[in-house]
Amino acid sequence: MVPASSQVSHAGKDEDGEVPKVHLNASGYGLGLVTHDRATQTDCTLPTSKASLAQTRALQSLSLEDALLADAMLGEEAPKEVQGACEGARDWRAVVEEPIRPSCVGAFVQDPASQQEAITSKDDSPEGQGKARMDAVQPPALVAAVGSCPPGSAKNAASRSQPLSPVQEGDKHPPCVPPVSTPCSSGPAHMVRRNSSSDKLLREAQDRPKQKLGKKAASSTNLLTRSPSLENRAKDLISNSGSRRGTYGQGHSIKMFIRGRPITMYIPSNIQNYEDLRMEPPVEKLELDWVYGYRGRDCRENLYLLPTGEVVYFIACVVVLYHIHKQTQRHYIKHTDCVRCLAIHPDKVRVASGQMAGVDKDGKPLQPLVHIWSSTTLVTLQHIGLGSFERGVGCVAFSHGDSGTFLCVIDDSNEHTLSVWDCAKWTKHAEMKTTNEAVFAAEFSPSDSSSIVTCGKSHVYFWTLSGGTLSKKQGIFGKYKKPKFIQCFVFSGTGDVLTGDSEGNILTWGKSAADTKTLGKGAKETYQIMRQTRAHEGSVFTLCVLQGGGILSGGGKDRRVIRWSVDLAPERECEIPEKFGAVRTIADVDGEELLVGTTRNAILRGTLSDGFVAIVQGHVDELWGLATHPSSNQFLTCGHDRQVCLWNGEEHTLDWCTTLEELGLCADFCPTGGVVSVGLNTGRWVVLDLQTREPVWEYTDGNEQLSVMRYSPDGSFLAVGSHDNFIYIYSVTDGGRRYTRFGKCTGHSSFITHLDWSKDGKYIMSNSGDYEILYWDVAGGCKLLRNRFESKDREWASYTCVLGFHVMGVWLEGSDGTDINALCRSHSERMVAVADDFCKVHLFQYPCPKPKAPSHKYEGHGSHVTNVCFTHNDSHLISLGGKDTCVLQWRIIPGGQSNSLDRSASASSTSISSQEPGM
Repeated sequence: MVPASSQVSHAGKDEDGEVPKVHLNASGYGLGLVTHDRATQTDCTLPTSKASLAQTRALQSLSLEDALLADAMLGEEAPKEVQGACEGARDWRAVVEEPIRPSCVGAFVQDPASQQEAITSKDDSPEGQGKARMDAVQPPALVAAVGSCPPGSAKNAASRSQPLSPVQEGDKHPPCVPPVSTPCSSGPAHMVRRNSSSDKLLREAQDRPKQKLGKKAASSTNLLTRSPSLENRAKDLISNSGSRRGTYGQGHSIKMFIRGRPITMYIPSNIQNYEDLRMEPPVEKLELDWVYGYRGRDCRENLYLLPTGEVVYFIACVVVLYHIHKQTQRHYIKHTDCVRCLAIHPDKVRVASGQMAGVDKDGKPLQPLVHIWSSTTLVTLQHIGLGSFERGVGCVAFSHGDSGTFLCVIDDSNEHTLSVWDCAKWTKHAEMKTTNEAVFAAEFSPSDSSSIVTCGKSHVYFWTLSGGTLSKKQGIFGKYKKPKFIQCFVFSGTGDVLTGDSEGNILTWGKSAADTKTLGKGAKETYQIMRQTRAHEGSVFTLCVLQGGGILSGGGKDRRVIRWSVDLAPERECEIPEKFGAVRTIADVDGEELLVGTTRNAILRGTLSDGFVAIVQGHVDELWGLATHPSSNQFLTCGHDRQVCLWNGEEHTLDWCTTLEELGLCADFCPTGGVVSVGLNTGRWVVLDLQTREPVWEYTDGNEQLSVMRYSPDGSFLAVGSHDNFIYIYSVTDGGRRYTRFGKCTGHSSFITHLDWSKDGKYIMSNSGDYEILYWDVAGGCKLLRNRFESKDREWASYTCVLGFHVMGVWLEGSDGTDINALCRSHSERMVAVADDFCKVHLFQYPCPKPKAPSHKYEGHGSHVTNVCFTHNDSHLISLGGKDTCVLQWRIIPGGQSNSLDRSASASSTSISSQEPGM
């Protein structure tokens, strides 16, 4: 996921400045060759002079760098081989031992019919040669094709390629460009051909009497003289007497399209037959091990204690059952979107949890519903309200007077509809619209299942359920000031209703007899305020009834927890530390010990006498930065809440947390393990000591946000990727505590998204926001490697770039380029984990270079997954949610050791902690 303003469309040209030639099939994948072998770069027929085969090959390979030497001498004579290149026609099979045949490919599989057409299309005329060199313009969303690409293709398309114009039928064509279509083209023959340097040389050689060579159209002599890499490749051609297919078989490439942007990737040498590769899901699987965080910032009454000693709460799509003494977690993860509310059945076993509607991958809304499940077995017992609720479920509550026969639900529609459901019959018993204002809470009377109370913005409603119908009465404030929000309420031991409001008051409501004198003979009883008690500064966010009849209240602005007697006399109080935020909800453990949920997503445990300590902590805003320690099961997270948190993956605890001045977006540990660097949204980056938590170094690169920090394998360099399109390289000394600017990688035309170091620490592979894949020689002075073909066999210390041959299969058909936010290869190089925009974590085998690669898919996040990373020994995978602020820790299950609760399929499976419903 990247900002729309940062996405740059480059439809029509690939990374080498070439116009792709692709034919679409019904599935959206391309048909046709992308390029030809580097020994067949000219459009014209071979010269009839007695030039040797080696000389011919050397001549035809001159386009490897696209003839971009700007200081070529004007008027320099072209070689005689070039001047005579188009003087006569001759079948190329007479000078080439084994011709390379164009092949059409559908979804990376050869099409025999198209291949035969390509073979029969060859003839002895220049038109036959030009036909194989024509490219058809193609703008699909995500397509791919197989071909043989020029190994020396240059990269800087923006400044080094000229726009190509289509050749219309009937136009006057140069001798080497006949008006014919390619074997894979369809429709009118509107052709565009590659802006090849060799093509340009040949045309200008023919027009020598009319004009001189342009400054950029360097002669072959100058090309070989000025470009050492080209000269070496030409010598290799001359010295090699084998067949061309055997020599250049490793020059094949794959081309995929994202939003019309062609992306070329070269096939490594160790892959002999790409079409025969089989993609399978990895034998390893994931199992949810731990959930870090709690949703208290915008949810109420979502913390309950079960008789088993487990605390029930939720975050993202996961309902967590955390045993406070054993410090273990179990998870119910059957929800398909974020959980918003929670209720415990009177039997203390069944749990009701309601979720938001959400949208699927295609943007279609999902149905909100209520899950009723067993807290003992984690089995789903019922689904309530499928198709009945709008937007989401805001409140749920079981009836208590009849042992939980009914469930009341309030949805998030404009009218906030209240519905009552029969849990035994799974049917709707009654329904009525409540109000257009926000509703915060709903509850049955503990002694009367026909009485329901709801509260919210500026209202308290008292409902009566009778004969399948609902009727309501509004609470009358009378002489008391009407607060803006009624935040919460409870039923006292005497049967009265106590409400907490935004004015800091606790109001006691009672039923009054009908005032027949004022309202007449038909007047009915009303609900009025009997007493007002000043409780807190700011809002009263929660009220809790203790076992002995006492009352607990939790404040917002003052962060106090106050214990009140039965007659609302204050007894004791305690203030929550400011770093945990305001009190959101309270759960009674044993009358003395309490659990407190806070607005900064923490759960505290303690007493009013001794104070509170955090047992659950989390972030409070969108997360992006993630890094795992190189030698221990620690990992670091940072995000928009300006917090940098170091977690212990073995103890499942927060080791420490510090607050920065700016938003943290990316991070990486130095290989020494003593420091970690964090990139911020202002272009500044800081290096923190893990022991002292203090910054040991900080610097600023540009004034735009940083997107990636990456140390070289030996820790001698640090690469900083920025949204200003540059990669800044620093030399690292003193165990990661001293940094010196080494250089800057310049060449990307959009912001940097991902980068990786080679295993020898000399090269970098990087991706950008406009879907470029570039390679850099850092040891050689941060130079851009224009010949990307030479990097196809390079080994990478890490693999986090989302674009590359080895991970091309992770992209789904129709992807728009922002659907995958991050990926990470395991240290064993057997798996690759993917974080997508649809709340899913995927596990693929590595490598996965073919489209539609199968994977295991896992749910749990309620927002776009922003990052994933394996721990140092591949025992766990860490994933971050964006807006859900959730950190999930997944256990890696080796092949053959699958959890009995795991659901599997041939192409995908989901690791779960809760079983399928027995319905």
